[in-house]
Amino acid sequence: MNARTGPVPDAHQTQPIGHVRRSLFNVQLFNCSIVHVRLDVRRSTFDVQCSMTSKLTPTAIAVSAILLAIGAATWLDLTPQIDPDFFFAENDPQIQETNAIERDFPSSSQIAVRVSGPDIEADSYRSQIAQLSTALSALANVTSVRSILTTPNYNDPLWRPILVSRAGDASYILLGVRPSNPSDLINQLQTVTALHQQSDFDIAISGVPYVIELIRRSLMRDLIVFSAAAMAVFGIAIGFVYRRLWIAIGTLLTAVSAAVATLSVLQMAGVAIGLLTANLVTIVFVLTLSHIVFLTSNWRQETSKTGDASPAQQVRAAVQRTLLPSFWCMATTTLGFISLLVASAKPLRELGVAGATGTVIAIVVAYVMYPPFLRATTPLREPSASAKSWLPTGRRGIWLGAIGVITLFFTAGVTRLSTDPSLLTYFSAKSQIRHGLELIDGDGGSSPLRLVVQDKNGRRFDEPEGLIRLRAIHDRLAQDSDVGSVVSPSLLLSEIQRSPLAANLTPQQVLDIPLIAPIIAPFFSSDRTRAHFMLRMKESGRGSSRDHVIDRIRESLDEFNAEPALTGGLYDLQAKLSDLLASSLRLTLAGLIILFGGIGWFLTRSLRTAAILASCLSVVPIVILGAFGHARLAMDIISSPAANVALAMGVDSMIHLVIRARVLTATNPTAPWTKARDQLWHPIAGATLII
Repeated sequence: MNARTGPVPDAHQTQPIGHVRRSLFNVQLFNCSIVHVRLDVRRSTFDVQCSMTSKLTPTAIAVSAILLAIGAATWLDLTPQIDPDFFFAENDPQIQETNAIERDFPSSSQIAVRVSGPDIEADSYRSQIAQLSTALSALANVTSVRSILTTPNYNDPLWRPILVSRAGDASYILLGVRPSNPSDLINQLQTVTALHQQSDFDIAISGVPYVIELIRRSLMRDLIVFSAAAMAVFGIAIGFVYRRLWIAIGTLLTAVSAAVATLSVLQMAGVAIGLLTANLVTIVFVLTLSHIVFLTSNWRQETSKTGDASPAQQVRAAVQRTLLPSFWCMATTTLGFISLLVASAKPLRELGVAGATGTVIAIVVAYVMYPPFLRATTPLREPSASAKSWLPTGRRGIWLGAIGVITLFFTAGVTRLSTDPSLLTYFSAKSQIRHGLELIDGDGGSSPLRLVVQDKNGRRFDEPEGLIRLRAIHDRLAQDSDVGSVVSPSLLLSEIQRSPLAANLTPQQVLDIPLIAPIIAPFFSSDRTRAHFMLRMKESGRGSSRDHVIDRIRESLDEFNAEPALTGGLYDLQAKLSDLLASSLRLTLAGLIILFGGIGWFLTRSLRTAAILASCLSVVPIVILGAFGHARLAMDIISSPAANVALAMGVDSMIHLVIRARVLTATNPTAPWTKARDQLWHPIAGATLII
């Protein structure tokens, strides 16, 4: 059976020059052809052939889908993979300075354990600190333990900001840890701290390895919770809208199968669950439902027609009617995800790959699995004409004016958009991670910034004058309002010189002791011309962007005749990420609007329609970004894909409307847009409600 959505010439007629047909895909299920699609490149039309010869019943498909899901659950690895530098990949230009610092000034990862008590000078408090320190030092991957007990001079101005809270009501135990097996280490660390936790001995933990592990656990929980919620919520919504058992079952099984297939393909391709792809199941659910909703609506209209068409013929006609707009919806959504590949942030690129893969799989699975469930369903009654009376049929100027006012309101919000949020905003205000970060951030900063300093004239820093300047730089950095604490070569030398071994030696002699070489490696280059400062930056109460803070710190070196050689660390990476997000938002959103406008022209051959389509689409990112600005919500790496994905998905309804109007124009040119709107408002509203 052939059904054409546009003027396709008869197969027996002579084909004009330039008329090209290409097979897009031929979907088969157990060697039974379901759909064959051919594209007329010159006329941008589809020739859809639906044999629907499969003898499979909905029950057979349901059993197969359930068995497939159970089988996949046994071998799919859904554990989120989060690296310490999870913003960028190792080969990204933005992370090269951070990698260079780690290579030239190697240092172990650090976890901070904050212990508060009524009096940190009391013997009872110190006894508890000693017991906790002993238990922590016994952990397999802990390499060093420093506390007020191991640092007699902890009240020294160099050490106090690092080991004692600003209010003096808590002290810190600093753990040097190996990066291997962070999950086991954090489990053991939490067990030990839980055993020592008391009402007057409160313990909070922070540090990059700890935060990364808790993020991984949160993502794993989100993957399970959101996936289960997607099944429950979408199932209830579909049942409420259509009130047919086979439709609800078919929708859930189709969406689950699409999600399982996507996860399987990504795992075989070596793409792991990451920071943004933990909600991939929910995304694929939505992508699959978009096809199902419009397919169900067109089937509903086919079954309301009078005639002798069989259920199989009615489903076949619905597929033929829906497949062309579904294809273009898939194409635009795929482009929306592909646009994320231009981003420098690794999680955004991962989401782009995963989303594009899920988009293609969603349309294939939807058209292979779902039609048999429609064949087995009792026809639904088409909405009555009175149900359409709410649509605006006149006073178009008033409606356009209202939309214009709303757009202007949200445009004002775009100017208030923040793309440089605090690290704390990534976590819920009541979360365990946030609690530890806020306490430690308030004392001595929570976000690491690494600064490698060199003399402008290339002089060495191990000479007396150079060591004096290093101490002056330390003091200057510690006075900065956005700097919580500083670990520097001066801090190291002051500690070494207090030991009996170096008590009578000059700093230059101390640096030349062979046994000291591994200790000073994280702070001095081999030729002593560069020095490494490790800062903990404050995230709460920051009055300016990270870029401005870093520039101010770098410029402050001028008064000491020094300059920054390298700048890195999490704080610097977040500053670079903020700049990239702001620029990529402008670039990708503008590009997508132009591209979708071009697709509109390709489908309609009308510049006016394409311009209107692009204008309407431009409202989508304006509303989203403006809402973020007015609500003071951060536009960070988590929320930045919202505009791209919403724009790509929002174009779906417009494409269905454009193609339906085009078909109606060819058959009955009287008011085609009004008729198309009346026919499609129900599935569009239904899709909006469900999604």
